[in-house]
Amino acid sequence: MRPALTTTVAREYVHRAAFSEVFLTGWNKVEKDTFTVTAQWPRSHSFYTTEHGVHDPLLLCETLRQSGLLLSHTAYEIPFGYQISWSRLQYAANAQALRAQNTPAEIELHVACTDIRYHRSLAASMTMHIEAVRDGSLLSVATIAFGLHSPRVYERLRSGRCDAALMSAEAPTPVPPVAGELTGRLRPQDVVLSPTAEDWRWQLRVDTTHPVLFDHPVDHVPGMLLLEGVRQAAHALEPSGGATIPTAMDVSFRRYVEFDEPCWIEAETESKASGGHRSVRVNALQRGSFVFTATAEMTPV
Repeated sequence: MRPALTTTVAREYVHRAAFSEVFLTGWNKVEKDTFTVTAQWPRSHSFYTTEHGVHDPLLLCETLRQSGLLLSHTAYEIPFGYQISWSRLQYAANAQALRAQNTPAEIELHVACTDIRYHRSLAASMTMHIEAVRDGSLLSVATIAFGLHSPRVYERLRSGRCDAALMSAEAPTPVPPVAGELTGRLRPQDVVLSPTAEDWRWQLRVDTTHPVLFDHPVDHVPGMLLLEGVRQAAHALEPSGGATIPTAMDVSFRRYVEFDEPCWIEAETESKASGGHRSVRVNALQRGSFVFTATAEMTPV
């Protein structure tokens, strides 16, 4: 009997240009609005690095992002060219299940879609509740809520800012990064914060040439860069506190973050617990308005 063959899903389904950035390997329908998605995480990654023997929780977030896109296009038949925008992301991860092993991590995601709002025959918004399992153990529980916009609707929402190639090309030169050790990043190009006079406030650093965060041209700062900003801000509050990872986040996305205006990241520690666990609050402001708010639970590794 020939063995079953495995490959990744088409990169177009998850809005990725590089095959190496596609982490999903398949999907199937269980029942109405309920699905299973499979994924594989590499033992190492150029940006979502495996350090201290632990997979990066933001690799989980990217897997959640890709799952939402995949099911939107395949199960709900959203056409290519539609824009999918997060409004909320929540996850909590089991740090033990994030441990790296001698083989790539095989992940199974059980997805239930609720609060589906249709416009004519197509879904216009929905919420996905996701349980991720690894080797029979619960890896994470998560919720993502997002809208799905036709090209015409998205053009109206973006007020002339929806030309991704033009907006990316005209993005300002990245501001200088803070020192890598403040953010837990080894390479300056991976740092997404720039210093200010206050040690709890930074300017978001946006480098549209980054090969992972900007895998392809986009018309606004992508959500995964914003999550990285939350993680780095939480680390920069206490850079001498040892290695920590964001085992939980709750992020509300309120506005698109634009390239042509500074975005300010402000963070404060909300609480501390024994063993080095911390809860951190992060706010982002652009043009005097909140663009996203977040809390992150930082866990020592």
